[in-house]
Order: sequence, then structure tokens, then C-alpha cells
Amino acid sequence: MANSSFKRSVLFVSAIASLLGPLMISTVNVALPVIGRYFDADAATLGWVATSYMLATAAALVPVGRAADIVGRRKIFLLGAALLAFFNFLALFSANLTFLILCRVLQGIGGAMIVTTSIAILASVFPPGERGRAMGINTAATYLGLSLGPFCGGILVQNFGWKSIFVATGILSLYVFFTILRHIKGEWIASPGEPFDIVGSLLYVAFLLFFMYGLFLVPQIKSLYFVLAGIIFALVFLRYQLVAYNPVFNVRLFLSNRSFAFSNLAALINYAATASVAFLLSLYLQYAKNMSPQLAGIVLVLQPAVQAGFSPLAGRLSDRVEPRFIASAGMALTALGLFLLSRLNYDTTILYLGFTLCCLGFGFALFSSPNVNAIMSSVSNEHYGTASSSLATMRLIGQTMSMAMATVIFSIMLGKEQIGTENLDLFLESVNLAFVISAVTCLVGIYFSYVRGKIHVDKAKNGLA
Repeated sequence: MANSSFKRSVLFVSAIASLLGPLMISTVNVALPVIGRYFDADAATLGWVATSYMLATAAALVPVGRAADIVGRRKIFLLGAALLAFFNFLALFSANLTFLILCRVLQGIGGAMIVTTSIAILASVFPPGERGRAMGINTAATYLGLSLGPFCGGILVQNFGWKSIFVATGILSLYVFFTILRHIKGEWIASPGEPFDIVGSLLYVAFLLFFMYGLFLVPQIKSLYFVLAGIIFALVFLRYQLVAYNPVFNVRLFLSNRSFAFSNLAALINYAATASVAFLLSLYLQYAKNMSPQLAGIVLVLQPAVQAGFSPLAGRLSDRVEPRFIASAGMALTALGLFLLSRLNYDTTILYLGFTLCCLGFGFALFSSPNVNAIMSSVSNEHYGTASSSLATMRLIGQTMSMAMATVIFSIMLGKEQIGTENLDLFLESVNLAFVISAVTCLVGIYFSYVRGKIHVDKAKNGLA
């Protein structure tokens, strides 16, 4: 059993590492206009600066999670932090946008190594009775990163230029690397000496790349071809994993473990319903309420701030109460918040919006930490790598689906016209429709969240406690 000092060190490093992912995405998003002017890039090419990181992270999650189980989670964590630091600093020497995008791809692979190992290490170090609290703090760190990202990114870009964001995240990555090296001496190897499934890894990468790239292309007609190709690769991948001797991803966990399968599905639904909230509200506040970007950003910080504040409490509660009760209540509260947002109009008060954002933040907190605890507690130690990588994959696919849904609605309702005074009513109808669809999606998610099973009873019965 790990001592309390060692546990705190692991939790601290994991929390700092959890800040990196949101920072790597949100700070760069803030800098995109400046980067575009610097390289004289068109909007389509510029979009790949953001998209390439997400695609690379998604494609690498499962293979690096399996590699961590074989060679050691600490080793992969260290390598991920080193890659992030190196390619953040290398991005400073970008002579063209192609080189910067390549750096972003390699940063994404490093990010995947950190994401998929940090939760697995936490689950290995903290016993079931303490795991929910640890997962809650880790989740809070993630949403703290979401809160700080746009704010810090804006300050850095405005005062020091776009390269400063890569200096900042590079320094933070180095700090994580040396902290692990100095304070975390243990190693966690779930499947030592087992062969690595190269064929399965390639099929998984092809599935994720085609599927997610297709979603990024929505609403273009060619997006359908890429999504269909991704589905075909997914079916081939699943079939191969069922017969592979040492599969890169244990598909049978989804078939034989109801709690694991439904908890992952609930995560996918939750992210698919909520990931576009900040995007939609940012447009609403600036176009319909005539707020400045800075003021809109301050308003939007409320939701992740509430989530960060309550996530540790929700995680700790899930150590004592069945996660399905807490997470399902969180999903229901989120659905309520989304429904309230579907009533937005020109006269909506800031008080109403603030209450709704608090409702969403509290709902997210009640769902996220207990759901992560449920996923990691529903499997044994040898499957922690698979569980953490599957959770991260659900998050990325859900986020992409959510943004694709918003894009399709705008495309149908507004066509290719820019948002302006002449079509502001249509824009508002589009935002309301998007929130209605999201609320209904969340209502469906309540079912899967609630019927997942009794985690505390099952883990004791199966010897996972």
C-alpha cells in the first residue's frame, strides 16, 4: 500500500499533467488569428493547427495505453512529458505552417501518452475507498485548465506574441517531467513481456483518423465517405480484436462488463451533448448580447469554475454512494441546464444565464468524477491502461460529434452566410435548436448512466476492491 506522501505526489503530478491537455488546445485556439496573420495562412489550413493535435491524440490513445501496460506506465508518462516539452520548444522555430502542424501532431502523441497513463497510475496507487476523491481532484484540474486556457492564452498572445504559449506549455511539460523523475520512483507494469498488437493498432489508428476527420469535414458531402470508411475500419478492428491473442484493446470488456460498457457509453453521450456549449454561448454572447470577447470569456468561466470546485466533492461521494446514482443525477441536472439554454433570447438576463451556467457546472461535476471512478473501478489492474484510454477516446469522439452537430445546424439554418444583423433571428433559432438536441441527448444518457450496475457491489464480488 502506497504511503500518503507518495499518493500526494502522484496526485499532484497527475493534476498538473491534466492541465496540459486543455491548455494545449484552448491556448492555441486563442492564438489562431495571430498565427494566421504571421504565416499568411487561409482559414482552412489554419484550422489544422488545432485539428492536428486532437486527431493525433485520439489516434494514439489506445496504442500507447497498451504500450504502457507492457513496458510501464511511468516510462510512457515520462516519454509523453518529454515529447510535449521538446516539440513545444521546437514549434518556436517554425518557418512555415506545415512545420508547426507537424509539431502539433507530435505534441498530440505526447499528450496521449500523458492522458492515458495518468488516470491508470492514479487508479493503481489509490485504493477503491480513496479513488473517487483522487479522480475528482484530477477532473477538477482538467476543468481548471479549461477555465485558465483562454484567459492565460489571451494575455500571453496579446503581450508576448503567439510563440509565448508554446514557451509556457513547454516549461510546464518540463516541470512535469522532472517532478516525475524526482518524486515518483515506482513503476506499474500490468502485462510485462507480452507482444504488442501492431495490426490491431494500425486498424485502430485508421478507424479513428477516418472517422474523426470525417466529422471535422461536416457538413461537406465528402465527410460521409470518410465517416463510412471509419465505420468499416472500426468493424474490421473489432472483429480482429475478438480473435487476436494479445489484442491492443480488450473488446471483450465491453461485451462481458456491463458497468464498464455503459459507463463509457454514458461518457460519450455526455461529451456529445455538452462539448459545444462554450462555442455556442460564445457566439450568442457576442452576437446577440453584443458583449466583447473579453467580457464573454469572463461570463463563460463560471461554468468550468463551478465544475472544478465541486468535482472533488462528487468524486469523494462516489467512494461511498453508488456512482450511478450521483452520475445520473448529474446527467439529469445537465439536461435541465441545456433545456434552460434552449430558451435564450435577446432579452435573457445575465442572472438567468449565470444560474444556468452554475446548473451546468454542478451537473458536469456530479457526472464526470463519479463516472471516471466507475470506469476505473469496474476493471482489474491489468486493464487500467485500456480503461483510461477508452475513456479518453470517448471524450474526444464525443467532443468532435458535438461540434459537428453544431456545424450542421448552422449550415442548414444559415447556409454559408456570415452571422449579422440580417440573419440574427435565424442564428438564435439555430442556437436554441442545438441546445434542444443536446438536452434530449442528455436525457437518453441518463438511462445508460443509471442501468450500468452497482460498481461497489460488483467490484467486491469480483475481487476488484
